[in-house]
Amino acid sequence: MKSIFKQILRYFYIGKKDPNAPKSTYLSMMHGMNRISIILFLLALILMLVRFIKHH
Repeated sequence: MKSIFKQILRYFYIGKKDPNAPKSTYLSMMHGMNRISIILFLLALILMLVRFIKHH
């Protein structure tokens, strides 16, 4: 069973790719969308933390 952390590293090209993974256009598009989602989520968290710290 794959761990979520390893999969996130693969999304950002940090982890080693699985040689047995299927290759398709739709799968690569899905991984691209997941990268964008993770980046936007992290940016939103950082923005919320900055606003929280400035407010207090």
